[in-house]
Amino acid sequence: MTTTTTATTTDCPKCGKKGKTVKAVTLRALLKDEYAAEVAVADESNCESGCSPSKGNTGWRFCDSPQCDVVYFGEQSGVTFTKDQLKVAVGVKEATGERPLCYCFGHSVATITSELRLKGQSNALTDIRQNMKDPGCSCEVTNPSGSCCLGTVARGIEIAKAELTPTAPVVSSGNKAETITKIGTVLSAIMASSCCWLPLVLLAFGVSGAGIAGALEAYRPLFIVLTFGFLAASFYLTYRPRKSRSTEGDCCSTAHDCCAVPKEDTMRRFSMMTVNKFMLWAVTLLAVVFLLFPKYVSYFLASREAESGATATNPLVTKTTIAIEGMTCEGCSVALEKAIKGVPGVLTAKVDYGNKQVVVSTEACCQFPKDEILKAIKDAGFSGSVVGAE
Repeated sequence: MTTTTTATTTDCPKCGKKGKTVKAVTLRALLKDEYAAEVAVADESNCESGCSPSKGNTGWRFCDSPQCDVVYFGEQSGVTFTKDQLKVAVGVKEATGERPLCYCFGHSVATITSELRLKGQSNALTDIRQNMKDPGCSCEVTNPSGSCCLGTVARGIEIAKAELTPTAPVVSSGNKAETITKIGTVLSAIMASSCCWLPLVLLAFGVSGAGIAGALEAYRPLFIVLTFGFLAASFYLTYRPRKSRSTEGDCCSTAHDCCAVPKEDTMRRFSMMTVNKFMLWAVTLLAVVFLLFPKYVSYFLASREAESGATATNPLVTKTTIAIEGMTCEGCSVALEKAIKGVPGVLTAKVDYGNKQVVVSTEACCQFPKDEILKAIKDAGFSGSVVGAE
């Protein structure tokens, strides 16, 4: 018991919330004996009123704030009684555990939760209303609030439903790490092949990729190492052994099924693990596709062999060989061919990536557009020099 002030108050001296009127008979019935003796006996010390709320000032107030441990406080005396001074648990002040709501007929958040799991709905309110008629209730001496519990039970049902409703899964640090490694794998693989695809993209938009392929090529080994590093970490995080649910803490050790993982939780966890594994292999495939992009990109573009064959034996065609510097992959040869073919007078252009040169076919009757072709090669991001002509 704590004496704080003698001033008249209707607000809880600890949390400031306005208290609800409660009769002295409730305090004497529910406080532990050593504290109940300090509460004066009032004229209304009978419970014929049942669930009827107290009217007017009784000298005592009930604080139902969950954040405050004060249960009763005197309006004038300043005396307060806390949760640990009562014989019963104050359900409205608890956030976990049993959390009793109806003290006459045994309904609590825990029993309502079990009922919702089994039947999908709660009949607690109907049961209480029926029992209020027969055999009747005694809220004044059983419920810490000293009044009807129907409103409290209705709120308790909503609390139980909210606790049972699956919420968006909280992303654990492990899941975050898996996501980061997967994203890192893809980004690194993309950057590892950027020396090949980026010049093609720039050229498609009419932007010169001069020098960019060579600059990116220097970093290709680093990005390849990063790709495999992220991929290895992702495989470890996805396939690492999972810890089973602990039997410590809130989980009891007396009930055989207390620590059992609910079936819906097990299915949800299995489904999430399956998705994670699928995503990992999809990321792996995507990484391989990007890493090998410089090797196969030319096969998906227009065939250069067919075009060059059409002019290979034509006596009216001059074939000029130009040495090329700056090519880093087969993708470069495709970009280079496209640039040279855009020069007026050029019939075909066949790049030999292995020998770092290009054979340009032009009409024999016309002057070879040397300056225009060399400019086109430079604009594409490479440099060239004429070797000879046939």
